[in-house]
Amino acid sequence: MLSTLSRITVQEGKLFLREPSMVAFAVVFPTALLLVLGAVPALREPSEDFGGVRFVEVFAPSALILGVGVLALQHVPAIVANYRERGILRRISTTPVHPGLLLVAQLVVALLAAVASAVILILSAWLVLDVSPPQHPVGFAAAFLVGFAAVIAIGMVIAAWAPTPQLATGLSTLAYMVAMFAGGVFVPRFLLPEPLVRVGEYVPPGVQALLDAWSDAPAGVAGDPGVASAGPPELLHLGIMAAIAVALGSAAAKLFRWE
Repeated sequence: MLSTLSRITVQEGKLFLREPSMVAFAVVFPTALLLVLGAVPALREPSEDFGGVRFVEVFAPSALILGVGVLALQHVPAIVANYRERGILRRISTTPVHPGLLLVAQLVVALLAAVASAVILILSAWLVLDVSPPQHPVGFAAAFLVGFAAVIAIGMVIAAWAPTPQLATGLSTLAYMVAMFAGGVFVPRFLLPEPLVRVGEYVPPGVQALLDAWSDAPAGVAGDPGVASAGPPELLHLGIMAAIAVALGSAAAKLFRWE
């Protein structure tokens, strides 16, 4: 089964790489956006408006989750819904290969693309903008994985329930807009009202946990809402993201229609 999964994953990976627009927007664009903003001198200087740290440091996790959102809420639901409509899932179910392997392969490809996007962004931010790499790498990896799992679980619920690719795309776009708003992509989180910032700490994609694990600001310096608190991510944040991932993943499995 593992060799079959490997072959399907390689094939799905090749299909993903044949979509230049998706590769550019999901893997490259988050880094490009951060570097463009970093070209503004004022955004590279520490500011009291950003809790004593630089804008590029505060915004880096938001740029990172931009790619996660594209993969989990735009790419995967559309692909799965399209496979169902074209009868690909039904045809595979008539072979010894379980169609579930195709879904697992999609998740693996999306995760690898998200990791590639994160690595490119972190290295670029470090080398070009002098943004230190994550100060708590284990906590950062945990926050990234549970955040990715929670977001893609939302995408899989949509893919499981939506009867047509058009509806899946519409719902995915709506979910993407909400997730990016909560992640501070459209409006930096420190500019949002405090209640919205606090809510955003506990909903996917869990950007506050990423920011906490990434920041090297001294504890207590950055205490404004939406700004780094510097330190390992809170277990409560990670636990809620993991619980959302499990709950929605289970719901997607129950709702999923192969045909």
